[in-house]
Amino acid sequence: MTLSKKSTALLISAVFLGMAQPAFSAEDEQARRAILELRSQLKQSDIVRNDLAKQVQDLQKQVSQLRGQIETISNVSQSQLQETRANDDLGPSAQVGDPVEQQAYDTALDLFRQGNYPAAASALGNFSSAYPNSPLTPSARFYEGSSRYASRDFKGSIDNLENLVKTYPRDSKAGDALLVIAGSQLELNDIAGSKATLERTIREYPGTPAADTAAERLKMY
Repeated sequence: MTLSKKSTALLISAVFLGMAQPAFSAEDEQARRAILELRSQLKQSDIVRNDLAKQVQDLQKQVSQLRGQIETISNVSQSQLQETRANDDLGPSAQVGDPVEQQAYDTALDLFRQGNYPAAASALGNFSSAYPNSPLTPSARFYEGSSRYASRDFKGSIDNLENLVKTYPRDSKAGDALLVIAGSQLELNDIAGSKATLERTIREYPGTPAADTAAERLKMY
């Protein structure tokens, strides 16, 4: 049986079309799978992004709470400093026979009473340098450190008061000096250091008003 040219052409076309169809179907399937995989990846990315956003919100909340605690304790420290200046006569228990020495101390301390903290810090520091062996020097160093705290020279306050506690560990103001150190550390965001100093106050000066204050402040952390 003889096929016409037209019939032969149609038959060849049908054969080629039949051979090509599976290739097109495989490509379509691959494309479909790629789209599904991409959708899955995008969905997973959305989940991860939402989780990260929640974590960021939680961290921001914790930071806000921590800042509130720091502000509260800092206000307590500032209030205590103002209360000390208002209620304490700031006079030393010891008196010296040298009127020039006594006058130098009293003049420097008057600057603290007046709230002129930068000038007070300078004058009290000069007194300690001029009279290192004076019985008034521990008090001068304490009020110098307190003046530096009030002037927001927190590092200077810490250095000054650490030296006071080291040199005069049994002085009546040593425990209070540690409280000011703890307040300065808190202002510098050294929360762990501040807590450690408060704990040290309780440990080294038990039964004192400074230890009681330290215990109350620790409850705020």
